[in-house]
Amino acid sequence: MLFRSTASTTNRLFAGAKEVRLLDSYEDKLGIARFDRAVDFGWFYWLTKPIFYVLDFFFRLLGNFGLAILLLTLCVKALFFPLANKSYRAMSKMKLLQPEIEKLKALHGNDQQKMSQAMMELYRKSGANPLAGCLPVIIQIPVFFALYKVLFVTIEMRHAPFFGWIHDLSAPDPTSILNLFGLIPYNPHAVLPSFIAFLSIGVWPILYGITQWVQTKLNPPPPDPVQAKMFSFMPLIFTFMFATFPAGLVIYYAWNNLLSVIQQAYIIDRKST
Repeated sequence: MLFRSTASTTNRLFAGAKEVRLLDSYEDKLGIARFDRAVDFGWFYWLTKPIFYVLDFFFRLLGNFGLAILLLTLCVKALFFPLANKSYRAMSKMKLLQPEIEKLKALHGNDQQKMSQAMMELYRKSGANPLAGCLPVIIQIPVFFALYKVLFVTIEMRHAPFFGWIHDLSAPDPTSILNLFGLIPYNPHAVLPSFIAFLSIGVWPILYGITQWVQTKLNPPPPDPVQAKMFSFMPLIFTFMFATFPAGLVIYYAWNNLLSVIQQAYIIDRKST
């Protein structure tokens, strides 16, 4: 007696734009595990994808991904407001201690050991924390990388305009001195090699650099003169770095810096009165 059996296999092919919501729908309907990983969200997947969904929700609400980024920045600032507020208060204490620190420098001269001991005692009595300024930066790092990934890997962000000269939030600011800040129809980032393109600084990176410089001036300088000099150059260095970053990321940081400056200036003003 002959027994016959049959077997069948089903193969599926996806050919199209890797839109996040579309991939999620296929994953749910067809039970394809991790199909959304077709979009490389990177190591911060647990944060990158939620940030994309928040941006997408704000985009559907406001109709502009640039405005969505500004609103996301407000949400992040509100989320970390208590921590940042505590940090800025500590930094304002440090700034008020600068005259006392200068007296200690004059008193102890080049004796670094005595100078360090005197400063630690001053910090202890005043309740100031010299490392407090690092907190707002550290808590922003995961958001920075997540937003960087969203701008680079999601097709929804490609050619998403903001206002004015920003026609693609996933590309660098196209304005620079090389095209007379947009007066000449020429995009240096599309032509120049990457190791030269950073010299083409757009309007938004310049705005970012200005906000970074103002924030630096609000912070107390490091007690070490060499470190203080290095920190004074940081806004300029970061301005050149951000020149090649996606415009959406630069807008996020410039707006974030402006909100931080307003918050910090308000705290310093209250401390000094």
